[in-house]
Amino acid sequence: MKEVILIKLGEIVLKGLNRKNFEDRLIKSLRRRLHKLGSYQVRASQSTITVTPMDDDADMDEAADCVSKVFGIAAFSRACVAEKDIESIKQAAGIYLRERFEEAKSFKVESKRSDKKFPLTSPEISREVGTYLADMYPDVAVDVHNPDAVVTVEIRDTAAYIHCGVIRGAGGIPVGTGGKAAILISGGIDSPVAAYMMAKRGVELTAIHFASPPYTSVRAEEKVAELLRRVSAYSGRLNMYTVPFTKLQEEIRDKCHEEYFTIIMRRFMMMIAQQIAAQNECQALITGESLGQVASQTIGAIACTDEVCTMPVFRPLIGMDKEEIIEISRKIDTFEVSIQPYEDCCTVFTPKHPRTRPVLKNVIAEQKKIDYLPLIEEAVKNARLTEL
Repeated sequence: MKEVILIKLGEIVLKGLNRKNFEDRLIKSLRRRLHKLGSYQVRASQSTITVTPMDDDADMDEAADCVSKVFGIAAFSRACVAEKDIESIKQAAGIYLRERFEEAKSFKVESKRSDKKFPLTSPEISREVGTYLADMYPDVAVDVHNPDAVVTVEIRDTAAYIHCGVIRGAGGIPVGTGGKAAILISGGIDSPVAAYMMAKRGVELTAIHFASPPYTSVRAEEKVAELLRRVSAYSGRLNMYTVPFTKLQEEIRDKCHEEYFTIIMRRFMMMIAQQIAAQNECQALITGESLGQVASQTIGAIACTDEVCTMPVFRPLIGMDKEEIIEISRKIDTFEVSIQPYEDCCTVFTPKHPRTRPVLKNVIAEQKKIDYLPLIEEAVKNARLTEL
């Protein structure tokens, strides 16, 4: 029996004259993701995108998992295909829904007749299919108010589709419709979640990671790469730039007052990230900062960091508490990797008493103790690209 995936659009339906651009981007993304799994046809018709396997041995469980992680999809259903004939529909429903009816105690049938040439009305279709299923599964009662199973019959342009249950999609809008931005990625819990949240808003990501060997290990970098691979299940393909940051951190340690270590380090990170972002046609930076979570994430510290920025800085986690962030990290399967004990450069030379209310003129005065421009240029030049 032929099985397909019927996809319902989310925000895309509100895009007016730009809707087709969003749909085209979503279809392109689906085709690219599904191509890795086998041969699938992706077709849009009547406000629904249909994913049809072209091979008889296609793994529809794997395909459904892939579809569930593509942004721009509000919901989807796995459905069987039947000829547009009421007898064929009834027989297909009886066979396809066997496992579901073995678990259910009650059901009802809903019908949607997009093809108005079909000889039966929607209520007539529901009555015919409902009667057939009730006779076939006498232990499952009809309950139109609070059923365990809702069977849906859709009469569309080329075929009839039967499904039972809607699966929630990833939501958001298709990646690539929201522009490009660079995510400053660490090995912690927060920045992978920030990457996921901005990808959900259609942003195509480039990742920038700062490494400080020998103070940070190769395993710390591998940890970040694994985090990005898990994010890429939602964001699609992305690149990671690993920036050598040791010389700048040692200069900060040797020449600046300890309480300014972190804020100056973050200013240098922003300077470097902007240059790499511009080289990759990115229009903004993204960080995983949450207001007040640590000393470098107070309003004053963030203002001092942003003073060096010439492009927007998005902080999607800014109003979230740690538990909310952890909940999302578990959902996207990054939490267990994030808590692995391989520290990144943000933990190197951490001051005992960092400034929580830094004064900008004092920060700039400390920063001027370092001849930092050549070191920033060197760091950008030596950034190493990894395609994930």
